[in-house]
Amino acid sequence: MAFKDKSIQCSDCSTTFTFSAEDQEFFHSKGYTNEPKRCPSCRQARKVERYGSSGQGYGSQRQMFPATCTECGKDTEVPFEPRGDKPVYCSDCYRKVRPSR
Repeated sequence: MAFKDKSIQCSDCSTTFTFSAEDQEFFHSKGYTNEPKRCPSCRQARKVERYGSSGQGYGSQRQMFPATCTECGKDTEVPFEPRGDKPVYCSDCYRKVRPSR
């Protein structure tokens, strides 16, 4: 399928931006059927509006909390705040004690 650069008007700021052939090929490879309706800067602003400047969206880093492994005593970090009423494991010990899938 041959793609050609396309000019599109942004639905937010009304400026015209180019939907490049390379971007169209990427959209096609991901299975996207709709063209973008916002220019790159408005898309970025929308992401910040939705997820905040902390980047709490796709690909963002989770907040980690310090803990001590119940099994081996090693200092570790976990993606939840330990409450003290349940055991906390480092990643190595967790692999040993978790139920097999």
